[in-house]
Amino acid sequence: MDEAPEEREALALFAGLVRARGGGPVADVGCGTGRITAHLRELGLDVFGIDLSPGMIEVARRDHPGVRFDLGSMTDLALADASVTGLVAWYSLIHIPDDEIGSVLAHFRRVLVPGGPLLLSFHVGDASHLKTEGYGGHPMKVHVHRRQHDRMIAWLEQAGFDVETHKTLTSAESKLGGIILACRRP
Repeated sequence: MDEAPEEREALALFAGLVRARGGGPVADVGCGTGRITAHLRELGLDVFGIDLSPGMIEVARRDHPGVRFDLGSMTDLALADASVTGLVAWYSLIHIPDDEIGSVLAHFRRVLVPGGPLLLSFHVGDASHLKTEGYGGHPMKVHVHRRQHDRMIAWLEQAGFDVETHKTLTSAESKLGGIILACRRP
């Protein structure tokens, strides 16, 4: 996060919105190794991470003891309705195909309290590609989908969110990244 000041600023804004609502549980969905989850914890949030990869969860638990990390999928989010005050999906929707985004955002809306903030980050662009190596040189087979802001905003609005702010940036996180802050409609 030291090399990503604009991302730190977005996460701090999100944390402030959660605190202004009185706090409560926050889900970092697609948390990977838990780096963002731990950062949000340092900002004072009651945050837990969820990821589909047992290997990522293992690393997250090892590197961030005392922080809760659960195995789970954003395409079938096993959280109760209105059970989280805020939700973050930090560069995790990039692995979800276009035809599944609506369903994932419906899960996000379902688990968020009315008015709860949602913070998304993603790679900006128009192409998708198959990634065969990454995360320490390990072989993998995952698709990475790049998207434009207007498309993401339309999906969010269709799913019952109001977009508060969005921006495009270049940083250590992404050569061309997007951040959207939205809130669940009541």
